[in-house]
Amino acid sequence: MAQNTTTTDTERAQHLSFSLGGCEYGVGILKVKEILQYEEITRVPSTPRSVRGVINLRGAVVPVIDLAAKFGLPETAVTRLTCILIVEAVMDGQPTVVGVMADAVREVIELGPADIEPTPTFGTQVRVDFLLGMGKVGKRFVLLLDIDRVISADEREFAQAVKDGLPEDAAEPAPEPAGAAAASEAAAPGAAEPQAAPEAAPAA
Repeated sequence: MAQNTTTTDTERAQHLSFSLGGCEYGVGILKVKEILQYEEITRVPSTPRSVRGVINLRGAVVPVIDLAAKFGLPETAVTRLTCILIVEAVMDGQPTVVGVMADAVREVIELGPADIEPTPTFGTQVRVDFLLGMGKVGKRFVLLLDIDRVISADEREFAQAVKDGLPEDAAEPAPEPAGAAAASEAAAPGAAEPQAAPEAAPAA
């Protein structure tokens, strides 16, 4: 009996949940490297609409994906709660660091196999192949993203170009979306310190 309990605990996995466009999403906690408060993003011409631009992360150029734009929604409007998740996605067998915009980070949730429902074939704004399933958290559901599949071929090509080094004149400051200026004024002054991803809680 104890052995079965241990197996169940081992199969449980943690996910970082975040809100975006009125829905709640989750990504595997082991995929998340850092959580950053929103900072200025530099636009790069001739990129997919879903690519917001790039940021300087301690001297490394990191591409930032706007998931709202990717899912067919308006671009993410910047508020004082907007953040960038620094995640590691596997592209062509190689780990690549990218940023993902979110309206706000919510919490770390722990789910076992019995807590995850199959992805519905309708009723979500996300392509079915982008999802691992729907996590049950109390009375609500969290859409679990397969971040490796979410990154498209065009975005992978851009990420590779970033790794290879962009030309110095390729980037330009990103204009803030409508309503972002007022939200930025409401935010606390000064640059935000990067946060480490939440540590995995010990198994019960």
